[in-house]
Amino acid sequence: MLNLWAAAGAFLALHLAIAGTRARDRIVGALGERAYLGLFSLASIGGIVWLCMAYKAAQMEPDWLYWTAPDWLVHLAPPVMIVAFLFAVIGLTTPNPTAAMAEGLLDKPDTIKGMLRITRHPFLWGAMIWAALHIAVNGDKASIIFFGTFLVLAALGTLSIDEKRRRKVGEKWAGFAGATSNLPFAAIVAGRNRLRLGELGWWRILAALIVFGGIFYGHLWLFGVSPVPGWQPY
Repeated sequence: MLNLWAAAGAFLALHLAIAGTRARDRIVGALGERAYLGLFSLASIGGIVWLCMAYKAAQMEPDWLYWTAPDWLVHLAPPVMIVAFLFAVIGLTTPNPTAAMAEGLLDKPDTIKGMLRITRHPFLWGAMIWAALHIAVNGDKASIIFFGTFLVLAALGTLSIDEKRRRKVGEKWAGFAGATSNLPFAAIVAGRNRLRLGELGWWRILAALIVFGGIFYGHLWLFGVSPVPGWQPY
């Protein structure tokens, strides 16, 4: 379990103490944007591999089960995961000024459309839904640490990205942030934007459902656990 704590701490430190902070600005100033992104990507991949290996090893230790999820929550998991995949996949395929090296989109008048009307951080909200659901369904210490790492990182990541963009582009970011929201649907409820589902793109919705279907069917093979209790697809 100590190895899992160390992996989680290192992964969070990499993202929260460097990415989005002034330390990142200094590193980019010394190395350049592309070199920094390359090194950061390699470090992130290494961190995820370490975290996953540590989680797998921790599951072999004596069980630290804090709660057992009720049946209704377990059966509710698949539709909730569909929502998470819709946020994540549609978010990844929608041009977004919050993405790396995509600040130029702020100069385009039609940038705010589709999923960005709902939230300016759709992928991270998809990750939060995914992580929170897996914590609730599993209830063991190793899962709380593992999925909690991604939940904390995604939640704080939205704030970190906002601050990074504010420092970098100033007024352009202020206009974009004022017309969108971090919290899903908040800008729409506040009257600062409108919900236009047709802008999401049917192919993005289809892609999200296909990815979800593949993970859902392959969950038992990939992770050793069926997504539906008692269901053995193969």
